[in-house]
Amino acid sequence: PAGLRAALTAAEAGRDVILAEQDFELGGDLLNDPAAESQRLALIQAVEHAGVRIMSRTTVFGLYDNGTAGLVERVTDHLPAPEPYQPRQRFWTVRTGATVLATGAMERSVAFAGNDRPGVMTAAAGRAYLNRYGILPGQRVVIATTNDSAYQTAADLAAAGAEVVLADARRQPGCEVPSGVTLHRGLAPLDAKGGSGIKALQLARRSGSGWQAAGTEACDLLLVSGGWSPVVNLASHRGVKPEWDAGQACFLAGGCEEPVFMVGAAAGIWAHDACEASGEAAAKHAMGQEAMQPAPGGWDSPIEPLYEVRLPGSKAKAFVDPQHDVTGDDVRLAHQEGFVSVEHLKRYTTLGMATDQGKMGNIIGLALMAEALGKEIPAVGTTRFRPPYTPVAIGALAGRNVHGHFKPLRRTPLHDWNLRHGATMTDAGLWHRPWYFAKDGETIAEAYVREAATVRETLGVCDVSSLGKIAVQGPDAAEFLNRVYTNGFAKLAVGKARYGIMLRDDGMVMDDGTTWRLAEDDFLMTTTTTGAGKVMVWLEELLQTRWPELRVHLTSVSDQWAGVSIAGPMSREALAACLADPGAVSNEALPFMGVAPVALANGIQGLIARISFSGELAFELYVPADHGEPMMDLLWAETKRLGGCLYGLEALGTLRIEKGHVTAAELDGRVTIHDAGLGKMASAKKAFIGKALQGRPELTREDRPRLVGVFPKDRSQAFNGGALLCKPDEISGFGEGWVTAVTHSPALGHWIGLGYIAGGHEAWPGQAVTAVDPVRGTPVEVEIVSPHMFDPEGERMHV
Repeated sequence: PAGLRAALTAAEAGRDVILAEQDFELGGDLLNDPAAESQRLALIQAVEHAGVRIMSRTTVFGLYDNGTAGLVERVTDHLPAPEPYQPRQRFWTVRTGATVLATGAMERSVAFAGNDRPGVMTAAAGRAYLNRYGILPGQRVVIATTNDSAYQTAADLAAAGAEVVLADARRQPGCEVPSGVTLHRGLAPLDAKGGSGIKALQLARRSGSGWQAAGTEACDLLLVSGGWSPVVNLASHRGVKPEWDAGQACFLAGGCEEPVFMVGAAAGIWAHDACEASGEAAAKHAMGQEAMQPAPGGWDSPIEPLYEVRLPGSKAKAFVDPQHDVTGDDVRLAHQEGFVSVEHLKRYTTLGMATDQGKMGNIIGLALMAEALGKEIPAVGTTRFRPPYTPVAIGALAGRNVHGHFKPLRRTPLHDWNLRHGATMTDAGLWHRPWYFAKDGETIAEAYVREAATVRETLGVCDVSSLGKIAVQGPDAAEFLNRVYTNGFAKLAVGKARYGIMLRDDGMVMDDGTTWRLAEDDFLMTTTTTGAGKVMVWLEELLQTRWPELRVHLTSVSDQWAGVSIAGPMSREALAACLADPGAVSNEALPFMGVAPVALANGIQGLIARISFSGELAFELYVPADHGEPMMDLLWAETKRLGGCLYGLEALGTLRIEKGHVTAAELDGRVTIHDAGLGKMASAKKAFIGKALQGRPELTREDRPRLVGVFPKDRSQAFNGGALLCKPDEISGFGEGWVTAVTHSPALGHWIGLGYIAGGHEAWPGQAVTAVDPVRGTPVEVEIVSPHMFDPEGERMHV
């Protein structure tokens, strides 16, 4: 009842209180006491009336920093036919100002022969069967105890009609003997006899420092109470060290610097009234008020510390940890082998490593090790309890973040428009982007080849809204970009764009993209879709830690714009028909890599840049996100009139592979700017991030893998991305290189690929190379060619 009283006290003081109860009913030990039922119901009613949020079937499995608790609620485990929409379990993260732990105590057994036999259980379990569930668990019952708590169990069983013998290991007089109970003092369980169930219990009496047999009692149920272990696990999660209390024969939680308070049996308090008082006192302490906390204890007679009963020379198995079958002899063997540390004992015997984490057997194991060492229990130490308190299903932690919801999903402003026009979507980083636009009956292979061919022949429109976009603004913006990129940006003219490469400190390529100069102090940087977050964090770090003197402000504007690429020989014609001023996209008004503000025919304002990732005459058009769909309606009407198409990532990949343009597949963090064939972009006239370390001897070797194109020797064959490029007589190990991307090229009429091979394509003229993919396919003989496999001079982009 300590938890209920603490919740009620705090709630009545106006605090917001959550009461998490592992059981399906509230009340703790009151549930096992029929005489206290009215008291329990009244307390629950008061708690509900005070506005406490009650979470039954909910386990607090861990306490973490800053008052954070992890909870698992069992939502439908108890329902015979849960609704399809209901989860089985629900994971909660709760942040609190104070935590009161009314986690109770666990009754422990004693190690003796046959203590794992059916019909042997704790005294509290027998009482719960009788009083809570209405089951008389045995007719002839022996209760073996070392403390006062089992006396009430004996009284209840006797009143229910059972024949009860109470064997109290203590010799001195204790509690009043319940009516109808036969009491034997100074006796303890020695050996549980029986097969599929217990038939009799052999008892033992102390003889000096050991034990001797002392008769047998016939029984069909044996209840054992070897003492109680307060559940201090959650406090231990916060670094609270358990401290041994010899008077209670248990570990109690030590002092805690955080607002975490132990109450009731969890604090070693056994009497019901004192438990409630401790809950009230803890709640007041949590609210900063003064209150007297009851002292641990509450029994009339002291407990008899008893952990194992065995005769000298006995070979019978007495289990300490029933889950991992650890016996008393296993603990003694660990001592003989030299494992004296409690942590070594745990690992050698597996004591306490099962799902109960030693809740049942740890103290018995520590006591036996202390006896072997000739020490007291606190001198042996104890293991530190760690989360979770009870096993937690991975599915509960994952929750709804599975399948399509495994990671956050971002949709472009054109997402719904693309779906209405037949797009099949795919993931690109955190974004959903069109993969391909299949006509009726088309496969993905047929669709992307058609789309790529249409772009080369007429034109196509592609959603590029997911590209990272960062506004770089301020008087020192040009200088900042000049330091970040390998090529020069300080003198980039207003109204022009430039392709840039940025390196990491170690000289490896980090990301690439175009940056547009909109004004003297205003740039729009574009990044790869997947690299936007990484680049933004990197730029902020540079400004805050390395160049705080630069007057530059960064803003992520990826969500601000809806963007499309219009590519193909007829792209200018289609775009001109959609603009308020058709001449705005003429070769004179907008030369290659030009940038300008633009107005569409329907009045929408935006930005346009003449840049190409496809290798065709191409433009990128950006408008505010809310105007994305009207822009696409305008463009699509004109594109259809000219025989163009919508195209997705698969066709875009085909176009860029044909041209030898790189993406994250090639810029995978292991390549230098020279490896990627872009060494001329590394300025020799200025400093930039990564310049010093890119010149390391290892990164300038002539035989480093360089970007190449790959053709199959037999043009009818295909090969796989990820294949290793090997010499025909050395098909093993890492090979000479690897394939990063493959596609069927409609422009060239066969499969092609990009990849890296030692020395680049110049080192392999006319030499045989094999693309090896032992997991997915047979080896394919290939040719190594220039990565620029289509229109290597770039004439089509400049018309």
